Amino acid sequence: MRADTDAEVDADAVGSAPDADSASDSVRRALDAFRAGEPVCVHDFADREGETDIIYPAGAVDEAAVAHMRNDAGGLICVAVSDAVGDAFDLPFLADALDHPAVDDDPEYDDRSSFSLPVNHRETFTGITDEDRARTIVELASAAAAVDADPGNYGPEDFAAEFRAPGHVHVLRGARDGLRGRTGHTELGLAMAEAVDAAPAAVVCEMLDDETGAALTPADAEAYARRRQIPYVEGAALVEALE
Repeated sequence: MRADTDAEVDADAVGSAPDADSASDSVRRALDAFRAGEPVCVHDFADREGETDIIYPAGAVDEAAVAHMRNDAGGLICVAVSDAVGDAFDLPFLADALDHPAVDDDPEYDDRSSFSLPVNHRETFTGITDEDRARTIVELASAAAAVDADPGNYGPEDFAAEFRAPGHVHVLRGARDGLRGRTGHTELGLAMAEAVDAAPAAVVCEMLDDETGAALTPADAEAYARRRQIPYVEGAALVEALE
């Protein structure tokens, strides 16, 4: 997508440390939206990926939300689940599950990636349509909620009965220590879900620039968020408020 420059946004200021009041307000707006099942634009850190993701609570995603992310974000639509949920599903990190010389899980911005299995819900067809991906995402949220409610009552066999791999929705495993262990969009989305008592599952999708093919700049991402009336929040503000 291409976010036109908004005259009200100071490009030099976006991505820098916000003052305490504005940071607190941005976190409050973000959590209010997340609680209502609405998206939030979250910029992580300039010295990390330096990307803004559109993030939804997974349980609130429908076909329109999938279309929103693929049209207005353009990155990979993934579902982050908490470490406890990943354990209950017996989900490996993808790099650990693959035995191939191309596997090299050493990104420049982190110690490792969060990718686990890509899945489809078993009642989808190809898995890639908006309807199919929304079904997979919502059912992943439902399964995560079941684990959260009763950790011993949903296991790998239950997961395998509902989902198949490979598929078209990438599952991400959150760090065991949450934001204390890692401050990626995976953990930022899960921290917002926990803060609003939602299922421990969040959908993340990177925002890309149609003209450059690069990550959308924080200034353009914030301008887009203002036009669409979507809360925009810096990862640093979320870490300070939710860690």
